[in-house]
Amino acid sequence: MTEILNAHILIVDDSSANTELLHTLLSDAGYRHLTCCNDPREVYPLHYDNVYDLILLDLHMPEMSGFEVMEKLKMIASDSYLPVIVLTAQPDHKIQALQAGAKDFISKPFDLVEVKLRIHNMLEVRLLHKQIKGFNKVLEATVAERTQELRDSELRYRCLTELATDWFWEQDAGGAFTRLSGPVLEMLGLSAERSVGWNENERSVLQEKIAAREPIVDFEFSKTEADGAVRRFLVSGEPIFDRQCSFVGYRGVGLQRVVKATHDGSH
Repeated sequence: MTEILNAHILIVDDSSANTELLHTLLSDAGYRHLTCCNDPREVYPLHYDNVYDLILLDLHMPEMSGFEVMEKLKMIASDSYLPVIVLTAQPDHKIQALQAGAKDFISKPFDLVEVKLRIHNMLEVRLLHKQIKGFNKVLEATVAERTQELRDSELRYRCLTELATDWFWEQDAGGAFTRLSGPVLEMLGLSAERSVGWNENERSVLQEKIAAREPIVDFEFSKTEADGAVRRFLVSGEPIFDRQCSFVGYRGVGLQRVVKATHDGSH
């Protein structure tokens, strides 16, 4: 109730008697922030500066009608919500006013009980609308903040991975590389013939672990180059599952441990 009584209300009517009547009625009802205006041309700048929670707007005024005032107000209604109750003595103008953007109407001559009820109900809706808009802004800001945190976290993870390892990779369920960081194919010799020079016993153990969907921790395997140099690799990885617990691949990191030449053919 306090929020409603603290609402900022603009009363617009070319008749000073009408604005004074409404001002007295609302002031006696406990409303604290009331402004009266008898010149419709002043409504736009007043609302631009103060952003009223409610505007009580007479439709039939000289110089500028209430319909024209509403058209101008739409230019600054950034949230597409026009907080206007029209004041009219002509029943046939009520539908037209609602179609023009007014949220409700009050008939002239005023029924004081009706006036208070319609204003109170209108302000309840208006304040709820503002609260929802505020919640949406907070939600958008929170989502944007969390998204940026995730991006920053991913960037830090990538940087640390690159510093701590020679490569980072991801594979799909079929074993094809879907993401690579570093010259993985060249280092492992996978850009050419896959089987040349590999220690097949080690490769078999590794493939068994992958087939069993087991985590791989510091698994060492080796490859002998044509010149006799032996490359040793240390790899760790984990299986990846989707939300339905279906296997979708592996991801992991690797290090090249040692490069040495053997002249006697031993590994």
